[in-house]
Amino acid sequence: MISIICVYNDKEILDNFLLKSLKSQSANHQIILMDNTNGQFKSAAEALNKGAKKANGDYLMFVHQDIDLKSIEWLKDTEIMLNSIDNLGITGVAGASPWDEDNMISNIQQGIPPQNISKNKIESPELVQTVDECLFIIPTSVFKTLKFDEKVCNDWHLYAVDYCLSVKSKGYDVYVFPADIYHRSPGYSISENYFTTLKKLLKKHEKNYKVIFTTMGGWTPVYPLYIQKSRPLLKKKSLRILEKLYK
Repeated sequence: MISIICVYNDKEILDNFLLKSLKSQSANHQIILMDNTNGQFKSAAEALNKGAKKANGDYLMFVHQDIDLKSIEWLKDTEIMLNSIDNLGITGVAGASPWDEDNMISNIQQGIPPQNISKNKIESPELVQTVDECLFIIPTSVFKTLKFDEKVCNDWHLYAVDYCLSVKSKGYDVYVFPADIYHRSPGYSISENYFTTLKKLLKKHEKNYKVIFTTMGGWTPVYPLYIQKSRPLLKKKSLRILEKLYK
């Protein structure tokens, strides 16, 4: 069984998207909602760690409020797929990899009107470095050994990225899986808080990663962030060269 954990701040959007699509699911599941309409939680990591304590499923699905699962068999098919993956640490519906020229690997649509977010579509789970926060799944057995980092990710950004890098250091694999879903948000959310968290994340993982690939671009601790913010120098080809130089 999958436990679905969502922190929300707009009940109408939650009802019209995530909850509406969950009502029709054929598979048994658990819904855990974390109400943040009044700003009760200071970070996603805090809210989701708290929500996960209530879960009793084999898998924990952390998902945004504006996600529509397009098929009534979505949870059933996803759980079958999850059971087939060996050494699974975390899997998401969108991710980034050093090995692909495009910035993102995903089958999902997002925005108004709905648009494909990537040309890099897949038919089976694919290894990546990190996954996006809009929807990702962690085996409960793995989450028991590693929670979200509330100190580094003390806002609303990069908590899945940080988790991917941390869980890889424990020897688990990170995947994107082929998911047919709709995400209402256009997906771009880079603020100054994003860069504040990013700076801490780069520091935390600099010994293991000289380049961190995310669905919002690639980043490195080698150059100051103010340079990376002002000039989009981090193309995939350049990043791979940089990664080899500083290994």
